[in-house]
Amino acid sequence: MTSTTPPAGSIVVGIDGSAGADQALEWAVDQAALEHRPLTIVYSGRLTTGGDALWLGQPGVDVGAMMESIKVAGHGLLDNAERRAVRRAPGLEVHQVLSTGDPRLALVELGERAAGLVVGSRGRRPIATALLGSVSVHVARHATCPVVVVRHAEGTAPRGGVVVDVDDTEQARAAIEYAYRTASFRSLPLTALRVVWDPEHRRDDEHVVTDADPGLDAERLLLSEATAGMREKFPDVLDRLVLVRGMREHQLTRASRDADLLVLGSHEAGVIDRFVFGSVSTVLEHAACDVALVSGGLTPAM
Repeated sequence: MTSTTPPAGSIVVGIDGSAGADQALEWAVDQAALEHRPLTIVYSGRLTTGGDALWLGQPGVDVGAMMESIKVAGHGLLDNAERRAVRRAPGLEVHQVLSTGDPRLALVELGERAAGLVVGSRGRRPIATALLGSVSVHVARHATCPVVVVRHAEGTAPRGGVVVDVDDTEQARAAIEYAYRTASFRSLPLTALRVVWDPEHRRDDEHVVTDADPGLDAERLLLSEATAGMREKFPDVLDRLVLVRGMREHQLTRASRDADLLVLGSHEAGVIDRFVFGSVSTVLEHAACDVALVSGGLTPAM
């Protein structure tokens, strides 16, 4: 069904007809079905981005006809996506949203009432602009709900399950709970990974801290305490705690090679802005698995 205000607590996914968006749709359908939530499918097309505006004012360019063409194409993509969603998860409640504005703004706005946003890491760019890499980075930074950037193809054999980055912030607590909950829903093992900053290990080779390494008792305790409550709340999740040395972005990227989903805390701009634009954007660009960015906000009720 077409909707301008989809129900609160739905899983929202952006589509554009690309292979990456198709993968994002499949991930979102599965998550909505597992959590018994509605699915909202969003297509956002616009006429111009930057320099594209130069030719719109030229003689012979019928802007009205182009807008109508974008809407027709969008409705076609949305209808096709809904059919695929229902085939994959019969009985799933599906809503459609068609926007002619900036896809980044449309998705962030819808995310204010969503349980999660799902986007592809790359899209395609016809006249009606699509979900490009810049869209996924923008949405990951600004959304108030968890954002999943789907990077690997559906049907890829499961690897090491869920990996969650454990640091000292409030956002990390939300990320850890999201990671355990997702691992539970998807019956995946989980690795809680804490990186001890060590500039001597600048490459992404694994440098696991062992029990014999001295002077790291506080780090071991923090990692254990950060996951203790989750082990009680999600006893079905097979987890392991890992402490490694190195640079955070390098170690997270390395860990993604053996994972299905990498979960990171998304820090508010102005608090740890370098992390948002540095480590997170680097990991989003180079991760070998899907990536979830989780803010400290609560999941909206249905």
